[in-house]
Amino acid sequence: MPLALTVRPVGGKADVRAFVDLPFRLYANDPHWIPPLKDEIRGLIDPARNPWFEHAEAVFLIAERGGKVVGRISAQVDQLVLAMPEDQGGGPGVGHWGMFEAEDAEVATALFAHAEDWLRGKGMTRTIGPMSLSVWDEPGLLVSGHDHPPTVMMGHHRPEYQGWVEASGFTLAKELYTYDLEITHGLPPLVQRIVASGERNARITLRKVNKANFAKEAALILGILNDAWGDNWGYVPLTDAEITYAGKKLKPIVFEDLIMIAEVEGEPVAFMLTLPDLNELTADLNGSLFPFGFLKLLWRLRRPKVRTMRVPLMGVVRRLQATRLASQLAFMMIEYIRRAAVANYGSSRSEIGWILDDNQGMRSIAETINASINKTYRVYAKTL
Repeated sequence: MPLALTVRPVGGKADVRAFVDLPFRLYANDPHWIPPLKDEIRGLIDPARNPWFEHAEAVFLIAERGGKVVGRISAQVDQLVLAMPEDQGGGPGVGHWGMFEAEDAEVATALFAHAEDWLRGKGMTRTIGPMSLSVWDEPGLLVSGHDHPPTVMMGHHRPEYQGWVEASGFTLAKELYTYDLEITHGLPPLVQRIVASGERNARITLRKVNKANFAKEAALILGILNDAWGDNWGYVPLTDAEITYAGKKLKPIVFEDLIMIAEVEGEPVAFMLTLPDLNELTADLNGSLFPFGFLKLLWRLRRPKVRTMRVPLMGVVRRLQATRLASQLAFMMIEYIRRAAVANYGSSRSEIGWILDDNQGMRSIAETINASINKTYRVYAKTL
């Protein structure tokens, strides 16, 4: 007789542990999965630690069969998403789901049904996901590029998930692309000429961030980001509390020569944020910083040597977008950081993104420097 399948909300500490630990079993034989730091996941879903909960609520569900945890999912309602324009992926009645993992199709079907019921109970009429938990965490389901590990802050999912999600009635809303770039041999000659022309332009100044004044620099960068990305699909502005929270988490992995701010006639108008691929430094820690993982990571971050750099954020103020100057500033920042990544960190490749499928400006820049799509993440939608 088949064992009964049940789905219920996460309760106490044992349930939280089971929710966090499940992927470690499901991906145990996947050579390309990188174990996340368990404390980071616990912090993400803890209302006492994550300021996202100041404007959002979530339920975390686990599926059990015969007393064994075989699946998990989140369902969430974000007031900032509800206030977004509908053509940007939000609006009244839009809830999210995420953090999905399942042992088999039966478990997946049950998890989606329970998540959707919870969202309906909150008055939601449409759901979009996966958002784990928000667009700033790990958005999208990996549908191509399973054959190599993800970079820092990007997800990795079992190939079967795409079929299970689509069988539950979810359809394509957006695709997010990451681009792979070999960086040891320099950028194409055309781009080098554009960079050289910019270096001769007295109006343009490129500078590194000042980590000693990181809070002020972060506020400057996020000001540019809000202006540059404000109309993008899925964009939710970070609150002051979230900026502070993100700044504390990022500061240990921020290096001055990997973040550029571009100024035109003294006005900051563009930035590029690059991070060493922390996954390379944590892959052997099995998700645990204690008792010795923390010391290992601190030592490795003193002078990190990584094969891969990731460019998660890049932006140019709206008034300059679609201009030649915007492209020139982007190419200059890419080239300056490329040089630093190779010389100072021993890097040989970079991953750019994610980039929205309809962001033609950024996709054009990526293609001009001979970057190619290496992973596709799909965001789904469904009417409830």
